[in-house]
Amino acid sequence: MAISVKLEVFEGPLDLLLHLIEKNKVDIYDIPIVEITAQYLEYIQNMETEDMNIMSEFLVMAATLLDIKCKMLLPKEVNEEGEEEDPRAELVQKLLEYKMYKYMSYELKDRQVDAGRTLFKGKTLPKEIEDYKPPVDMEELLGDADLNKLQMLFKTVMRRQEDKIDPVRSTFGKIEKDEIDIEAKAGYVEEYVRNHRTFSFRELLEKQRSKMEIIVTFLIILEMMKIGKISIVQEKIFDDIMITSNAE
Repeated sequence: MAISVKLEVFEGPLDLLLHLIEKNKVDIYDIPIVEITAQYLEYIQNMETEDMNIMSEFLVMAATLLDIKCKMLLPKEVNEEGEEEDPRAELVQKLLEYKMYKYMSYELKDRQVDAGRTLFKGKTLPKEIEDYKPPVDMEELLGDADLNKLQMLFKTVMRRQEDKIDPVRSTFGKIEKDEIDIEAKAGYVEEYVRNHRTFSFRELLEKQRSKMEIIVTFLIILEMMKIGKISIVQEKIFDDIMITSNAE
């Protein structure tokens, strides 16, 4: 039997659904979708609002409920694990999250009210007391310490600092990044190929100033060979690699 729902102001469609579930005292994990959908549609039919943004939210949820209702009438789908899928699962998850946030907001509101009732006593200490610093008795602080003991203490502290230094990593130098303009280097290699026509690969690499420049030059030569700009020949193992331009 459908219950009579008093028209109240709800914060959104999920708030209305949660209200209907609690009024009907049904299990949120086993929502009677037909009954809840009927009551939900009855409510939005009696809504008096000219705000289309609010109304559209409730209508979207109504369409979702009708879609779930239709899926409930069809044979249940089976997922990859061989388990039957519940068309209500996604809606139940949203309701549970909304319910959690809603009760969290109530808790925060209660804490805000309690905090408003809390009074704090301002500082009333005289400035002379706040600024007071107890005198330091150097004789009591040093006790029986002398220069020899202080020197031993200093050496102990310094030794502990040295023990913290990694004997391996502390000898590492700085790692500096080589900045190489790839386009400029490619232009340089292409010009070198045009001017020399046939040359030794070793000669080209020996003109590079760093390991990174050698690597980049090597990659550029491979790309030029791939697209057919140059030909590479090595007559015997360990002989120089000879590069020849294919440009006419």
